[in-house]
Amino acid sequence: MSPKSRRSAGTILVIFPTALFGGVSLLRMLMNDPAYQANALRQDLWRAGHAHAAVLLVLSLVLLRYVDEANLSERWKEFVRAATPFSAILISAAFFLSVLSPDATEPNRLIWLAFVGAALLATGLIALGVGLLRGGKGDTVRGPDRKRQTTAVAEGD
Repeated sequence: MSPKSRRSAGTILVIFPTALFGGVSLLRMLMNDPAYQANALRQDLWRAGHAHAAVLLVLSLVLLRYVDEANLSERWKEFVRAATPFSAILISAAFFLSVLSPDATEPNRLIWLAFVGAALLATGLIALGVGLLRGGKGDTVRGPDRKRQTTAVAEGD
């Protein structure tokens, strides 16, 4: 794992307890807050916000194992490293902030952050997938003469 990916993984692991804290907070509100219990929309969106944050942070850690193997420029690798964690923030924020009021009967305009986060996530996933399909450093392929060849990717591509 490259130092940049290792630093990204460390950062994600340090902030991951916020998702755990969110789960405990939701449980506490579900047990002790009548206003929270009375608003099914708020319960659903806050539950979705917490779940998306946790799952996308785990996905972020998994993707970091692949980004250094992808045939992508350094700029695209940086984008891929950041896209999933930032999409976790945007999508979760959309769910939480769109129903801040205990009396909310529908999400406010901040729900659109979920679509921005989803687009960011999709772009990062597609970029990484294409980079992996293009092949990375040390890939073994068969040449026209059917002999095995090792590909080399120039640094800084």
